[in-house]
Amino acid sequence: MSKILIRGAKVLGGEPQDVLIDGPVIEAVGSGLPAEGAEVVEADGKVLLPGLVDLHTHLREPGREDSETVLTGTRAAASGGYTAVFAMANTFPVADTAGVVEQVWRLGREHGYCDVQPIGAVTVGLEGRKLAELGAMHESAAGVTVFSDDGKCVDDAVIMRRALEYVKAFGGVVAQHAQEPRLTEGAEMNEGVVSAELGLGGWPAVAEESIIARDVLLAEHVGSRVHICHLSTAGSVEIVRWAKSRGIDVTAEVTPHHLLLTDELVRTYNPVYKVNPPLRTERDVHALREALADGTIDIVATDHAPHPHEDKDCEWAAAAMGMVGLETALSVVQETMVDTGLIDWAGVADRMSFKPAAIGQAQGHGRPVSAGEPANLTLVDTAYRGSVDPAGFASRSRNTPYEGRELPGRVTHTWLRGKATLVDGKLT
Repeated sequence: MSKILIRGAKVLGGEPQDVLIDGPVIEAVGSGLPAEGAEVVEADGKVLLPGLVDLHTHLREPGREDSETVLTGTRAAASGGYTAVFAMANTFPVADTAGVVEQVWRLGREHGYCDVQPIGAVTVGLEGRKLAELGAMHESAAGVTVFSDDGKCVDDAVIMRRALEYVKAFGGVVAQHAQEPRLTEGAEMNEGVVSAELGLGGWPAVAEESIIARDVLLAEHVGSRVHICHLSTAGSVEIVRWAKSRGIDVTAEVTPHHLLLTDELVRTYNPVYKVNPPLRTERDVHALREALADGTIDIVATDHAPHPHEDKDCEWAAAAMGMVGLETALSVVQETMVDTGLIDWAGVADRMSFKPAAIGQAQGHGRPVSAGEPANLTLVDTAYRGSVDPAGFASRSRNTPYEGRELPGRVTHTWLRGKATLVDGKLT
């Protein structure tokens, strides 16, 4: 592997510097580094970030390869600047055994566009009745540390308590999909003015907030770690803020789409806007942005949820829930958080690389851009602005809510341990 000199990059948005990569590691960071024997990438003031880490990705393989595969999903990840993703367990079969998580892990290693860390199911078959093989999945080659029934809530308090107790023994974390099922029966969108006017079943904020309140108290009681998936309401923000003030070991994520889109879009009846949890109100959007800025919400996670055309191109009631997000996440964060002045690029690195890597214990990722560190990097043209064209996506699915929408920023290069996976916006 040859040397690579990234010349004139704004590391974490700071002053332009040169970064020299030698094989899988960063050899030096500074000004005027020699280019002898190195391939030169002229950054021209683009922002250089540590490779992004997504704690919440649906790769669909095994079982739903018509939506996505590990190969297409990791290609989409590299296109979006990601060098590591955590793959959710709601596959077919469910990733609730050592064998299935090892299969997903090995597929990620074979394809090489980004590292894939499987997330293990909390309960067998995501059915919420019996704990899955948490210890066996952790001890497998995949080394699972994050467990989630995402797509379904672990609504049984006893099962949730037992899961928190179990993972505590090896420093794991339970990532909860906070949705009280009885309160969301027949729900199709956020409960509020718009749902009342449209006559669609309402999804109340309290269905999310009540589970979060219960689970932070359980985590405090057990002395274990809990992570809240795709937090979406202003009330949820206040509960997490309160829990952190008590010293409870809770972390939380927000998706890009919940930072930008609101339930007003459902007036179009376009199923591309149907997602779980649902798009909320403008008030919620502002609360989420402020919470991400002040650290109450720890990270941005995509909840990349690919679906084939036929599962979205249908009437609202029948449509699947979910949006693809890996290839647009950084642009949405720039639009909502950086260009609004809420955080800077160092803050982006913190919330999209450093902290998700720490929560998920992603070895070699979320590291500083400095000498001796793994060369997991992404280069971003922050001055670019253009409309989103899903026809150019690397993902197998096209269910993006941003088609035709103008967004800022474009990932031009991604390096995984010094190997270029994306060059000038094109996958290698």
